[in-house]
Amino acid sequence: MAQSNLKVAVQKFGNFLSSMVLPNIGAFIAWGLITALFIPTGFFPNENLGQLVGPMVTYLLPLLIGFTGGKLVHDHRGGVVGAIATMGVIIGAPDTPMFLGAMIIGPLGGYVIKKFDQAIEGKIRSGFEMLVNNFSAGILGGILAILSFLAIGPAVDGFTQLLVSGVDWLIETGLLPLTSILIEPAKILFLNNAINHGVLSPIGLEQVQDTGKSILFLLEANPGPGFGVLLAFMLFGKGTAKQSAPGAGIIHFFGGIHEIYFPYVLMRPKLLFAVIISGMSGVFTLVLLGGGLSAPASPGSIIAITAVTPPQAMAYVANYASVIVATIVSFVISGFVLKTSKQDTEDIEEATQKMQEMKGRKSSVASSLQAKQGALPEEVNKIVFACDAGMGSSAMGASLLRKKVKAAGLDVTVTNTAISNIPSDAQIVITQEELTPRAKNKVPSAYHISVDNFLSSPEYDKLIDSLENGVSRAQAELVEDTEADITGIDHEHDDDDLLREENIFINQQFSSKEEAIRFVGEALVKAGYVEESYVDAMIERDNMTSTYMGNHVAIPHGTEEAKKAVIRSGFTVAQVPAGVDFGGEQAKLIFGIAGKDGTHLEILSGIAVICSELENIEQMVQAKTAQELKDIINSK
Repeated sequence: MAQSNLKVAVQKFGNFLSSMVLPNIGAFIAWGLITALFIPTGFFPNENLGQLVGPMVTYLLPLLIGFTGGKLVHDHRGGVVGAIATMGVIIGAPDTPMFLGAMIIGPLGGYVIKKFDQAIEGKIRSGFEMLVNNFSAGILGGILAILSFLAIGPAVDGFTQLLVSGVDWLIETGLLPLTSILIEPAKILFLNNAINHGVLSPIGLEQVQDTGKSILFLLEANPGPGFGVLLAFMLFGKGTAKQSAPGAGIIHFFGGIHEIYFPYVLMRPKLLFAVIISGMSGVFTLVLLGGGLSAPASPGSIIAITAVTPPQAMAYVANYASVIVATIVSFVISGFVLKTSKQDTEDIEEATQKMQEMKGRKSSVASSLQAKQGALPEEVNKIVFACDAGMGSSAMGASLLRKKVKAAGLDVTVTNTAISNIPSDAQIVITQEELTPRAKNKVPSAYHISVDNFLSSPEYDKLIDSLENGVSRAQAELVEDTEADITGIDHEHDDDDLLREENIFINQQFSSKEEAIRFVGEALVKAGYVEESYVDAMIERDNMTSTYMGNHVAIPHGTEEAKKAVIRSGFTVAQVPAGVDFGGEQAKLIFGIAGKDGTHLEILSGIAVICSELENIEQMVQAKTAQELKDIINSK
């Protein structure tokens, strides 16, 4: 257990390090190309354009890392404070590009402002939020910048020089190839990006300042070891492993996605020796011939390697030779292992699953090695609602299904997002019918469900039934208890009875979300929609899961247990032009909801569609009268 916890901790730390660099790889490549093209020894030496090289590596790249590190900890505010603090380490050690310093101080800046925000949460008087937010970020950022300038910058400078000297010593003594003993297994097990972008890239960039290239960029990125394994499976493999190896080889070698070969090695653990010895051979070739790259090769494809190879003929020879040697060595050893193995079958699906478990996340690329995609997974833990903006209707749909999942006692996460941001590990994706093709293009491996309405679709109950393996009694209870069930709708109430002009309140101000929820709740009581106890249930419901839906809209409503306090379906609306804080988000339109027997769903569906468009929100927030706001709702 302790070993497993340690592995998880190392994974998280490694992923955090790489997450500061990976989003900014484009900037690193841009700097590498400008360096390769315009420095005095470049392809097209140009003194004027060459002036870009120094400022980019001194200021731009560390600031991007610092901002990203702070943002990972505390969103944009964390990024801003992280960037301010990073300027301290940059100026505090002007002779050394502060990549490592930025990776330290950026997250620290995000952490400091996060703790400050947590300490003052709910304690700022209404109207002073912007003043406090801006000055707190400026003051804390300035303090951290001074601290970085005086202490952290010089300390990191010394540590960085020590690391660079250590790498130089390994190269001079011929011991650098031994790093493959650690790098190759760690890649396959769980730390490929962390090793390359969290450790090797920052040190390598320091070397580039002195020599114009660094061998470190090719220690992990060399595609040779993996390509040799896949070539061996093409010729000597069996079953689905042999059939899938050619496609995997193309993705790996030309696309640079290394993790696609990891399941093949895990399927035959002896192949670890092949990739280790292959990696050592490739590094030895680089040391022998003086190879290296001018910037990180990400992804690690032969195309990326070519693009960032310094403009000297010997550099191309050395780099290509290292890839070729590594491929040949890996192929020979892997072929020997496969030919002499007594294993009759090769379960690439099981190996892929094993790899994903060790990495602690799903691999969208490696998952393509598994059997037929698009089937409902046997074990589901993540459902994603998606729409164009990822806010209005999908948020309501996710909230609705989340209730069903909870009522069924299922351990499944339900989230919502924009189609362009659907995570690769989404197992089930729910979209409106016209958006499903786009969602399938984004995540083809997921199981896709199309609905005509996020708020009332029989597909939800079918899904819950499937997840429960056909437990009909539980399903019947869910249908009875869920607001989205549209059976037995009582049509005696029309829209005018559900949302009346006297229940729309213009230009309101609230000091807290609890005050706002109580206001719309009391309005429901006065209108005869609910009993008094329903108001407290609305507060309880928001404490369980925020009723903020996105696009400045909140829809407070009661808990499942409070449904007995609903007399009849109805709505009330509070317009809050200045906004009220709902867990860090500003709600400007607050819809109080009471639902009974599904009679409220048609108008709620319309509100969901309207509120998914910011233009409609702006019109409703700017409405001067209750009738005007109601007309906007009814006209859409």
